[in-house]
Amino acid sequence: MTLPKPIQTRPASGAPPQPNIAVILADDMGFSDIGCFGAEIRTPNLDALAAGGVRFTQMYNCARCCPTRASLLTGLYPHQAGVGHMITDRGVGPAYQGFLREDCVTIAEVLRP
Repeated sequence: MTLPKPIQTRPASGAPPQPNIAVILADDMGFSDIGCFGAEIRTPNLDALAAGGVRFTQMYNCARCCPTRASLLTGLYPHQAGVGHMITDRGVGPAYQGFLREDCVTIAEVLRP
């Protein structure tokens, strides 16, 4: 997973520059499956993104993609975000409602101007 270094862009209105951020989440990829982490297979485009950005080396994924995405988008554990399982409401409390809790703040909301 890579978060490229923010590229500053200045809107025509002269407002302060805003960062250009891309978040990449790859399914079924091991830690050393791309070049920047030691893979034998060449991945020049991903390596270039990693070289010019921030590499997260302590992201832990869940067995299913929904809880992993909830953690990545909110910075919370899946159960704290309301996505302890996939997408169905298990009826056993807010940790298993199957969608983000209303009090969760996502990275998009934090970055909103």
